[in-house]
Amino acid sequence: VATISANGHIDIGNIISDAMKKVGRKSIITLKDRKPLNDELGIIESMKFERRCIYHTSIGQKCEFQDAYVLLSEKKISSVQSIVPDHEANAHQNPMVIFPEGIEGEALSTLVLNRLKVGLQVIAVKAPGFGDNRKNQLKGMDIATGGAQFGEQGLNLNFDDVQDHDLGKKSIQEITEQLDITTSEYEKEKISENING
Repeated sequence: VATISANGHIDIGNIISDAMKKVGRKSIITLKDRKPLNDELGIIESMKFERRCIYHTSIGQKCEFQDAYVLLSEKKISSVQSIVPDHEANAHQNPMVIFPEGIEGEALSTLVLNRLKVGLQVIAVKAPGFGDNRKNQLKGMDIATGGAQFGEQGLNLNFDDVQDHDLGKKSIQEITEQLDITTSEYEKEKISENING
């Protein structure tokens, strides 16, 4: 099948087959043109999911952070006291990406104002998945980033006690900030299915 997909090129078909064996069926495999004459297999560890920014500062623009801290939370964030310690822990002025179940009220207002007025490099993206699937995806993200997952059963971490070592740190390549203006529950359900598809 891989050789057929590679237009009959046996060497590329073998490389694709090797890639499938190494990364599994649920991974993404891409081919790139390169200058070296020999074909080779390279594995890049990353994760990809489709989610929109919880709030928007400019519709449709991309937000790229390098060396970003990552905060993962199974819980909704609603108070400023929940996120101010995270900003203080981030004294190195590194960008921060927060993946909560949701963010609302005073916390949301504070993030938007800090992003617009102060230029603070922080963005919140709704954690992927639902229910147990969300817990599993957040667990995978905390393993991938080396951080801690707040709200995890058996791990009593409070936002007030956050330290630098609790924040994961990885390069967040691209987050697209988009405004979801639909008010129809049906459309929201269909969008969620497509996002988590």
